[in-house]
Parts: sequence; C-alpha cells; structure tokens
Amino acid sequence: MAAAATPTAPDQAPKMQVPGQLPFDPSQAPVIEGFTPITLSKNESFKEKFLRKTKENPFVPIGCAATAGALLYGLRAFHQGKTRQSQLMMRGRIFAQGFTVVAIIVGIFTTSFKPKQ
Repeated sequence: MAAAATPTAPDQAPKMQVPGQLPFDPSQAPVIEGFTPITLSKNESFKEKFLRKTKENPFVPIGCAATAGALLYGLRAFHQGKTRQSQLMMRGRIFAQGFTVVAIIVGIFTTSFKPKQ
C-alpha cells in the first residue's frame, strides 16, 4: 500500500518551493503555450483607445449612458417618493443593460468577421 503512494519515475519528483517565493515572475507577461500576443504598432492613450472603440461600436457607450441615466433618474424618483416612476425607470435600466450586452455581443461578432489588416 505504501508502494503505490511513491512516484514511479524518479525524474518526476515534486519540486519544492521556497516559502514566500512565487512560482512565476509577476513583472513579466505569462507564457501561455500556443498563444502569441498581438503587439500594437503604437502605444495608445486612454482617450485614443476610447475614441477608437467608440467609433468601432458606438452603441455600447450609448447603452452605458442610457443605463446610468435610467439608474440615476430612478433613484431620484425613489428618493422623492414617486414609486411608480421609480419602478418604470428601474425597468428601463434593465432594458438599457440588455441593449448594452447585445451591442457588445454584436460588436464582438462584427469584429471577428472583419478581414485582418
């Protein structure tokens, strides 16, 4: 019974780690077998990337703004005691969230079918 617990090949001995040492270097990108990361030709700022993504799929920011607007307006109505209007705005928020998710999915499909440049 004790013989079954020992490794069959001596070259496959478990590696011992030093306590407190990570098994990888967090300052470097992980190495994933079979995956080659895409390198961008230039570094984009946040603003440039946001504008590029908005031009690629303008419905996502519209859906995000509609979701935030419905949420804020619904919370304001709830605070004022207008329960009917608050409920309608919360339903509108759910609709806007669904619209945003569908816009993201459609954007992913259209991007995947675009020819590579």
